[in-house]
Amino acid sequence: MDWAHLHLVLTHIPVVGVLFGFGLLVLALLRESRELKLISLSLFVLVALFTLLAYLTGEPAEEMVEHLPGVSESIIDRHEEAARLSLVAMGVLGVVSLGSLLSFRHRQGIPYRLTLIVLTLALLVGGSIAWTANLGGQIRHPEIRTRPVTGEYPGGSQLQRVERYEEEREKD
Repeated sequence: MDWAHLHLVLTHIPVVGVLFGFGLLVLALLRESRELKLISLSLFVLVALFTLLAYLTGEPAEEMVEHLPGVSESIIDRHEEAARLSLVAMGVLGVVSLGSLLSFRHRQGIPYRLTLIVLTLALLVGGSIAWTANLGGQIRHPEIRTRPVTGEYPGGSQLQRVERYEEEREKD
């Protein structure tokens, strides 16, 4: 397994983990379940650690793919900036979740307000992580790019080439 492959594997964990943790925490609030709160908070801490690993594999992965045909340096840069923001946001969620878990040891449970703060953070972090993942996907999947990246291919951008290919397929 090379760095690019490892990065791809690791980057899916924060996307799915935050979404799953958010849903679990909502369920914990609806059912007033102490156990589900513990599980969701623990999941956020674990996902924060995996987010750090995903971020750390980004630079070596970039070095492997940046010179491949169809890879846009500008999209990589946007992905990298979004990843930095998502890492910080996920770090905040992880630390707040860890603090909430520690408060379990000293009290009967987590204060409701703190749970709502974690829930709000998880929603915001989920959006940031999803945006970062979308930008990462655009690096090798031009069909999801919102605008063409020009000047990288003879014959137009990758998106333009995909569009021409699809038009030709429809004619056949």
